[in-house]
Amino acid sequence: MRIHKEGHFVIFSTFLFFVLLNAALYYYASHTLFFYFVLIASIGIFSVTLNFFRSPYCIYSDNTQNIVVAPADGTIVVIEEVFEAEYFQEKRLQVSVFMSITNVHINWIPVDGKIIHYSYQKGRFMAAYLPKSSTENERSSIAIERKNGDVILVRQIAGAMARRIVTYAREGQDCRINEQLGFIKFGSRVDLFLPLDADIQVELDQKVFGNQTIIARLK
Repeated sequence: MRIHKEGHFVIFSTFLFFVLLNAALYYYASHTLFFYFVLIASIGIFSVTLNFFRSPYCIYSDNTQNIVVAPADGTIVVIEEVFEAEYFQEKRLQVSVFMSITNVHINWIPVDGKIIHYSYQKGRFMAAYLPKSSTENERSSIAIERKNGDVILVRQIAGAMARRIVTYAREGQDCRINEQLGFIKFGSRVDLFLPLDADIQVELDQKVFGNQTIIARLK
């Protein structure tokens, strides 16, 4: 299993902590139920951490023109027309993907184009599936301009457990599907704000896969 670069330090630190903890318990209390309880719990927590930072091979091999691919693994929790007030200040179609702690947490570039805006806002850490998390939680916003002038906004949103949003995208960069946008650690959400005439290809509660599932087709 490949491990994402964002997990190298966390996994090493977790492994070292549990090795030292269990070594100490083995020395002082190797024949107690408490030792075996801690040992089993350590293996379980380390396995969950290892699984969280997995980085599966993921390439979109079809034509990328006029499509929007899922920016993350997860479940579709919002498909609605909204007034996007932070960047567009006009109505857009919002599609939101909620990532549970068991999902791959890599974020992907959803369209081919050029990054024309990046901003970061501090905020709260409400559960990421709640509607207010889109405007009140800690978040990063990335606007991508397509060749025809259409602009797609991607918003990385921290959740109740997420405490760090990593964004690789920077203004002025050309970008394309199959490139990583960033990473959100431990439970989160990604919002897409699309043109009103976008042809949505997913449904509420549908499971989607980052850089694989087509979210919408653009005119």
